[in-house]
Amino acid sequence: MDRLTIQEAAETTGWSPRMLRYIEQVGLVAAPRSSSGYRLYGPEELQRLRTLRELLERFNIGLTDVGFSLRLRRDEPLHEALEEWFTAEPTKPEDVPAADWLRWEQHKHQSLLSDLPTAAEAAPKVDVPTGAYPVIRLADPEETA
Repeated sequence: MDRLTIQEAAETTGWSPRMLRYIEQVGLVAAPRSSSGYRLYGPEELQRLRTLRELLERFNIGLTDVGFSLRLRRDEPLHEALEEWFTAEPTKPEDVPAADWLRWEQHKHQSLLSDLPTAAEAAPKVDVPTGAYPVIRLADPEETA
């Protein structure tokens, strides 16, 4: 059976080779490999890529949305936690007087925010594609100096 290289599949589908690798990495469409390890795209993979693009356009969503949906299907604790959050109603903690609830929530937010890394703290530089276009992280000028 004839198969396409990743470059040929990219030209055929309109997805870049990098995006095809990302689509495989998140588990959406995986191409079989040649004995040399090259990805080989057949009609099955091309159909999945075409219908994936149609899905994205039909519902105006990105690849990360579909990838997250796949994760929800595979990660039962995450699925359950989100279902619980969606159905939860705000409830004042029993040990907090009604007059202090707003201040108590503000304090909780401040604690959460103080635990977040600041912009000055180094974050790992990782290319993470979102939607149809990759996010490009530029190096911190202070790190290159």
